[in-house]
Amino acid sequence: MRLPKPGDPKRRALMARVRQQGTAAELTVAAALRSAGHAYRLNVRSLPGSPDFANRKRKWAIFVHGCFWHQHTGCKRATIPKANEAFWRDKFGANRRRDARALRALRGVGFRVAIVWECEIADGEALAARLSKILESRRVDMPKPVDH
Repeated sequence: MRLPKPGDPKRRALMARVRQQGTAAELTVAAALRSAGHAYRLNVRSLPGSPDFANRKRKWAIFVHGCFWHQHTGCKRATIPKANEAFWRDKFGANRRRDARALRALRGVGFRVAIVWECEIADGEALAARLSKILESRRVDMPKPVDH
């Protein structure tokens, strides 16, 4: 299969169909969070990097990254297209630098941050265990005083 050249209207239409929100990986993570009883907000633009899932009160954020777009180190899905290779290397490098800035900024304001990679969602039990470990509260809930 031959893809249209970069800058071509057909290529532009192809790239426009690539989802940024509501991906299968995000829906799987959302289902795991709901089943574990975690409250969250989606795509929180007021936080650095607009995490895919976040809970301000509990101070956690989760990014769901596609292995291709964010170049998951060591993953078979993290390929670099041969056509216009320099462009793709620059693009992926910029994505990784942006991701690192967002992680540093969120951690700088006290958030626990996790990245769930697209290739990690296949094993639902492992995903649920990983999410519960990441999101377990670091504080002890004290009972409210009773008025007598």
